[in-house]
Amino acid sequence: MHTIAEKKLLMLRPSEIKSERGSRKYFDPYELKMLSDSIASSGIIQPISVRKSDDGGYYELIAGERRLRAALMAGLRRVPCILHRTDDETAAFFSVTENLQRSNLGFFEEAEIIYDMINRFGLSQTETAARLGIAQSTLSNKLRLLRLDEALRERITVCGLTERHARALLRLPQNQREDALDRIISEDMTLRQTEDLIDGMLNPRTETDDAKEIAEENCEPVRKIAIGDVRLFTNSLSKLVCTLQNAGIKACSHKYETDKYIEYKVRINKNVTETGQYKQLKIC
Repeated sequence: MHTIAEKKLLMLRPSEIKSERGSRKYFDPYELKMLSDSIASSGIIQPISVRKSDDGGYYELIAGERRLRAALMAGLRRVPCILHRTDDETAAFFSVTENLQRSNLGFFEEAEIIYDMINRFGLSQTETAARLGIAQSTLSNKLRLLRLDEALRERITVCGLTERHARALLRLPQNQREDALDRIISEDMTLRQTEDLIDGMLNPRTETDDAKEIAEENCEPVRKIAIGDVRLFTNSLSKLVCTLQNAGIKACSHKYETDKYIEYKVRINKNVTETGQYKQLKIC
C-alpha cells in the first residue's frame, strides 16, 4: 500500500482537478470572497492535495476544496498542488483528518464525510475513531447528528447554530423538532435557553404543578434551629457573665439540662450591702 509520504509538487490547471469524495456542500460566501481576494493578492500559500485518478485522466482532489474554489474566483490559471501516491482508503482518511483540523468545516459535513467513509470501506466506529485520532464517543456524537432530517440540518447551518444546539434537538421526538427549531431561531436562544425549552417540551407542566408552586411561594418560611444556634447562644451567655464579672459586678450562671430542654439561670447582685437582695433572670 502506498503511503501519503510519496508525493511531489505540481502546478495544475483548475479544470484538471475534480472533487469526488467528501465534497463540501456549504461555503460561507463572505469567507470565500475574503480568501479569493487574499489568493489574488498573495497566491496560494498552502498547496492543494491531489492524487491521480484510477484511469489517469484527471487529478482527484483529496483536500483543499475551499482553496480551489477561491482560486477559481480569483481567476488563477494554475494552482500549486501536492501529488500524493496513495490508495483510496488512505486518501479518504487524509482528507477527513485535514478537514477535522480546520474550523471552517461544518459539523454536519464532518458527520457526512465520516459516515460515507465508514460505509465505503466497511469500517467499525472504533477503527475509524482510532484512524482519525479522536475518541469513539466524539465520533458517535457526530454520527448521531445525521438523525436530523436534511431540511432541519440546512436551517441549523444557515442560521449559524452550534453542534450542541443540534444535539439538543435530538432529544425530542421527530414530530416536535421543527416546532422547537422555529422557536430557537425566532427567539435567538442560547444553548441554555434551548435546553430549558426542550426540557419543558419533554416534561410539560400541569395545573397541579402550578398550584403547588403558588402554594409554596405563599407559605411562610419556617426556620429550623440548628445545633450551631444553641452553642452560639451558650457562648454568648458565658461571655456576658464574664463581662459583668470583669466590671466588678457579682454575677453567676447555672445551667440545667434535661431530655426536653436546656435551662439557664443568671443571677446579678443588685447591691453588695443589701445581703440577699438579688434580681433573678431566668432564661429557658
